[in-house]
Amino acid sequence: MKVLLLKDPKERDSGPDPYIQELGSYGFEATLIPVLSFEFVSLQSLYEKLSHPECYGGLIFTSPRAVEAVKLCLKENSKNEAWTKSLKQKWNAKSTYVVGKATASLVEEIGLAPQGEKCGNAEKLAGYICLKETPNSSSLLFPCGALKREVLPTVLKEKGILLESLTIYQTAQHPNLQESLKNYFSQQFAAIGPTTAEAMEAEGVPVSCTAENPTPQDLAAGIKKAFHL
Repeated sequence: MKVLLLKDPKERDSGPDPYIQELGSYGFEATLIPVLSFEFVSLQSLYEKLSHPECYGGLIFTSPRAVEAVKLCLKENSKNEAWTKSLKQKWNAKSTYVVGKATASLVEEIGLAPQGEKCGNAEKLAGYICLKETPNSSSLLFPCGALKREVLPTVLKEKGILLESLTIYQTAQHPNLQESLKNYFSQQFAAIGPTTAEAMEAEGVPVSCTAENPTPQDLAAGIKKAFHL
């Protein structure tokens, strides 16, 4: 059975995409088509905030793109040196909250210790953060995309957890999407998470199943269950 994956490919240089690999183990023939392109913005503002860890209680990353923005900030030798010598250590004295294994892995690459990766989505992470943080203490820095969901900010605000959001990337349709989809047709779809599912349903695309967590294993298991395989 064929499965169309509307997502970006794995970022690492070698080896198959984990979603294609996992679906293949269930007997699915997966095709991956990227649907989004990203433009980074406000990177100087982000670095200025990263340069003052004393002003914040911690960091929140809910997407790999947000961590990539930090990596871009640190490309210059002088900035990377400042991060390595002192800033990284100061941020590591605080909490760094993440959603998902991919984001957690990138956070580790910049030398920080992620928490909450098993939460699976922003709503669950918000609950996790509320258990860890003290109300009305220093704000948590939240580098995010322009189309972020408001679930996490809303939950934290209700619990008195201060948050400072900074938009550091914008999302647009991938320039090759129409061409890639031209000869591909599927009647049923699966969504990796609630954000994707909501967007698909808003466009009138039926969602047959939603992965419990944003992992290849959960997506493959969800598709298997939906098709009663």
